Amino acid sequence: MDSQINILVLESVALLKEMIAIPSPSFHEDEVCSHISEWLTSKGIEHERVGNNIIAEHITDPSKPTLMLCAHIDTVEPCEGYTFDPYKPENCPRDMVQGLGSNDDGASVVSMIAAYRYFHNSAKSQADTPNLTLVLTCEEERSGKGGMTGLWGKRLSQIDYAIVGEPTGMKAATSERGLLVIDATAHGVSGHAARNEGKNALYIALEDIERLRKHEFSKVSPKMGRVNLNVTQINAGSAHNVIPDRCDFVIDIRPTEQYSNEEILHELQEICESELKPRNLANRSSATHEDSPLQKTADDMGIETFSSATTSDWMRITCDAIKMGPGDSNRSHRKDEYVTVEELKEGIETYIKFIRSLDFARDDR
Repeated sequence: MDSQINILVLESVALLKEMIAIPSPSFHEDEVCSHISEWLTSKGIEHERVGNNIIAEHITDPSKPTLMLCAHIDTVEPCEGYTFDPYKPENCPRDMVQGLGSNDDGASVVSMIAAYRYFHNSAKSQADTPNLTLVLTCEEERSGKGGMTGLWGKRLSQIDYAIVGEPTGMKAATSERGLLVIDATAHGVSGHAARNEGKNALYIALEDIERLRKHEFSKVSPKMGRVNLNVTQINAGSAHNVIPDRCDFVIDIRPTEQYSNEEILHELQEICESELKPRNLANRSSATHEDSPLQKTADDMGIETFSSATTSDWMRITCDAIKMGPGDSNRSHRKDEYVTVEELKEGIETYIKFIRSLDFARDDR
């Protein structure tokens, strides 16, 4: 196995460098998707391209559960301050891969491809592993409709469990906060400030903000605690002598699995005079079931579990899942992004061992 793993690592490093050299910000993944598709074909991996997403299926027994390995191929735009060209990984030290997307989420992409290939090419995999579906998505960084949002429940309708690949240091996130951003508008009546006329929308907003500051959601998540809420922006007024008839403010909410975004919106509208409009209700919170074979396998392998504050494609799927991948989230969306070769090796080995160790008969839900 060691020689096979070493070959997979070397090929993963080479593929990752090739991916980095192709700029692939969200909504511009066509070229990198084509490159990965051609690479998979060269390795004998049959797959389907759906838009700028790639789906490969290794179904050995339709009666067995299906595990999805999911990672995203898009990146953010490069930030300022890079000390090297973010699209030229060829000059990096031998023990690492540098460049935009190396850590988030290229490391998970190539490690999941390697794990998928390991079982795809193994004669033993049919008896002791689940069916596998490899899904490489686009538009994850921008919550686009062309990525997992457009695939789930449509093209992907027979998935029972999932590992969402993100840079977690191969720790397993068993919960992930969602995201609900609300644009709030307080409506007043304008007037001349000298005569104290009108109804001040700014005061209405401030009263609502104070209510929001004091509000506590009653249900507490055993993994994530309470829902987090913060007012992060406010804007009102056109001149010093005009009573503002409108005040806009923004509410940033990080939900837990105890509430749907619709429930949170309704609860807050009940205590606010301002009009509340959500930007998106789809970015829900997620949590691994306590009796899930994913949770049990992580525990058996001694994998550290945690609650993740960042969002991912997990919020767009409804099956039981964990989030786990090589790299470090602290390097994401920052200058001089990198992942080490040792981290890639650990990712490949851990994915393979984890998949081998899964026992879906232990699902006690």
